[in-house]
Amino acid sequence: MGNDQQGITEGQLRQAKLIWEYHQMQHELRSVDVAIGLGSHDLGVAAHSAELYRSGLFPTLVFTGGNSPTTAEVFPRGEAVHFREHAIDLGVPAEAILLEPDATNTGQNISLSREVLAAAGIHPTTVLLVSKPYMERRSFATARELWPDVEFLCASERLELDDYLKSIGDDQLVLDMLVGDLQRVIEYPKLGFAVEQQVPKDVHAAYETLIRDGFTSRLIN
Repeated sequence: MGNDQQGITEGQLRQAKLIWEYHQMQHELRSVDVAIGLGSHDLGVAAHSAELYRSGLFPTLVFTGGNSPTTAEVFPRGEAVHFREHAIDLGVPAEAILLEPDATNTGQNISLSREVLAAAGIHPTTVLLVSKPYMERRSFATARELWPDVEFLCASERLELDDYLKSIGDDQLVLDMLVGDLQRVIEYPKLGFAVEQQVPKDVHAAYETLIRDGFTSRLIN
């Protein structure tokens, strides 16, 4: 039986929800030295970063990200630049934000943000990664590999998948991203890009089902 979300079936939605929940780390948040807001097509990351800043969890916020094929049209001056402007509009002081405008992948988000922080004389021991909900686990695994002496926590907007789909307005893109991010969680440790994460059997089965159903535009070869 289909639902009213752009041809996504109820079965596909159930599979996607398993992957959605797996991607989120469910970390308990506490004060950290800095936060890094990871650029993407989702301006909600900037809004959530601003909300967490205002709650007093960190004194310094880095926005990182240049452009990708999915963001060049939406954020023509780069993800980090637009995220910074949005956060300032939401009350974050400009002097609390550092900008990393060049990263084009998650590894660069981490490594280049580390360089920007070091250039500002900041050498954190605890870092909060703020991302899209389904990017938490991949960003955590990447950061642990590239910056192993730092303790990382993850945060994202607390949204159910149904609500996130409505907020983005492109179900195919979101399911493609869910599948693509899980592929990277599985494959990147073999390439030395990330630490290994256990993938439950039901999550792996859901992943294989959605690949068979054609949610493949974000897969790497």
